[in-house]
Amino acid sequence: MNTHLCYQSNYVKIFYAVQATGNGHISRAHQLIPALSRYGTVDVFLSGNNSSLEAPKETRFRSKGLSLYYTRCGGLDYLKMGAANNLLRARREARDLPVEKYDLVINDFDYITSLSCRLKKIPSIHLGHQASFLSPNTPRPAKRSLIGEYIFREYCCASHHLGFHFKKYDDFIYPPVIKKEILDAEVVDFGHVTVYLPDYQTYFLEQHFRYHKDILFHWFLQDIKTPYRDGNILFYPVVNELFNQSLSSCHGLITGGGFETPSEALFLGKNYSPFR
Repeated sequence: MNTHLCYQSNYVKIFYAVQATGNGHISRAHQLIPALSRYGTVDVFLSGNNSSLEAPKETRFRSKGLSLYYTRCGGLDYLKMGAANNLLRARREARDLPVEKYDLVINDFDYITSLSCRLKKIPSIHLGHQASFLSPNTPRPAKRSLIGEYIFREYCCASHHLGFHFKKYDDFIYPPVIKKEILDAEVVDFGHVTVYLPDYQTYFLEQHFRYHKDILFHWFLQDIKTPYRDGNILFYPVVNELFNQSLSSCHGLITGGGFETPSEALFLGKNYSPFR
């Protein structure tokens, strides 16, 4: 694969694998696909089954993938991951995935595409926040997770890496991709707190939100179909337009340890509280 090929030809076939665990990877793909399309055709492989955002219209391949699952306290649920993920099926899908028919393979943290490229000796680019942790310069907690480090190292192997992080810790790390809607948003402060914690136990959190009666919470949940208010909580479905409006007009954000949403909050100058 010639990594400069997309700048030399008007017709490049691009294979773009997107991890569909959560919504951050899909949100980033919606921003990057139009830019990639200027250099050729883009076929998307959506891998995973626990996201709520609409799939890109360029999606040509879909799989359950090797999805990540979380406990109701926001941590990785290794038992559920072991029970739900089928390594034999993943290997069959990797064998059948036509990565060899493309000029450029971009992989946003998908195991099946990574395995397919390894089996067929096809170069690829690992793109995303997780790729930034392949640098020893990227900050870690004082006590490292051996399982976490193993996943960073082995889950998405590639010949090239392009990471995103808040700072340029290495020469292959770049700033976050911010949605155009956020870049163009009118930033105001209406005083509410936006909440996006899809993997936490709802009842436990609601008790804490109810306690702070003087604060209005905009709470985005996957099982909500239409917005409604109950006391000091406005319940919203996970819809991009609604979330962008709430985030750009909030006083602060409470969310998990993702990357895309904290990046947008910091860009907008909002108070950001990672929930642990």
